Amino acid sequence: MRTEIATLGEFGLIRHLTEGIELKNKSSQYGIGDDAAVLSYPEKEVLVTTDLLMEGVHFDLVYTPLKHLGYKSAVVNFSDIYAMNGTPRQITVSLGISKRFSIEEMEELYAGIRLACEEYDVDIVGGDTSASYTGLTISITCIGEAEKGKVVYRNGAKETDLICVSGDLGAAYMGLQLLEREKAVLKGADKDLQPDFAGKEYLLERQLKPEARRDIIQKLAEEGIQPTSMMDISDGLSSELLHICTQSKAGCRIYEEHIPIDYQTAVMAEEFNMNLTTCALNGGEDYELLFTIPIADHEKISAMEGIRLIGHITKPELGCALITRDGQEFELKAQGWNSLQEEISVEENESPS
Repeated sequence: MRTEIATLGEFGLIRHLTEGIELKNKSSQYGIGDDAAVLSYPEKEVLVTTDLLMEGVHFDLVYTPLKHLGYKSAVVNFSDIYAMNGTPRQITVSLGISKRFSIEEMEELYAGIRLACEEYDVDIVGGDTSASYTGLTISITCIGEAEKGKVVYRNGAKETDLICVSGDLGAAYMGLQLLEREKAVLKGADKDLQPDFAGKEYLLERQLKPEARRDIIQKLAEEGIQPTSMMDISDGLSSELLHICTQSKAGCRIYEEHIPIDYQTAVMAEEFNMNLTTCALNGGEDYELLFTIPIADHEKISAMEGIRLIGHITKPELGCALITRDGQEFELKAQGWNSLQEEISVEENESPS
């Protein structure tokens, strides 16, 4: 069944997609249904972030299910709030929709957004829809809160601070390479022919359905550890670490042997004849947390599961470098994905910098 969006119109579509939404957070005073939402944040710092996702630039609907896309669109915004040591509370969702989409397809997209909001206890409090001549456009704004004095910025890293990362890196990029390969292989083939992704499920999940690291923020709070700087890894470890060092007016040393990489990522990199470390440094879309902590918290952080110590902050004049397994030093460069430029190239013989 396919129902044209024109049968409902703009406001009818919004009502249809947001029907039954109940507000959970005390800070959400009034949500969808008026000219603006009403939020209340007494005694809190208010955090606001926004992401714009364009079809053909940020996602490909050939291999991205709409429900997964909706989920990911919301989660990447939550991740930005957690990266400030905050808690996401509300989102607004705006969609640019071309005529090729039906109401049923928009229901799928919104089902993913609503599922993410249920998982992370976030309220949908507003949004907009518009016709689009360039495919599907998704713009989500997320509002969050943090205790006063607890917000963590990118500019607080100090000399001798330890550099930590959650989870593992490079898996989302390998998942993207896998999907792009299968898309190319199956182009023009029988529609009933399906790719075999057995044994590669983790890579696909990291690309299509990432999770924000709320658990890490909670663990750090429980242990009484407040990072001195923090970012989420959306554009690649190298790029994000250089942001922290630039804004903190510091240098860094990270060690190749300590960069966390999943087994499936390593197998896939070998299959694609790619340099594994380069993929982990520059792949992006991992949405793991990169943060620095005072050296005094070394014992606490070493005992925490899911966090890896990968290096330390140095004086700015020492620059930013990767120390390879054989002791060589390579300058770190921001080679991560940039939507305004071409995608990164990672060849087998390229230096891991």
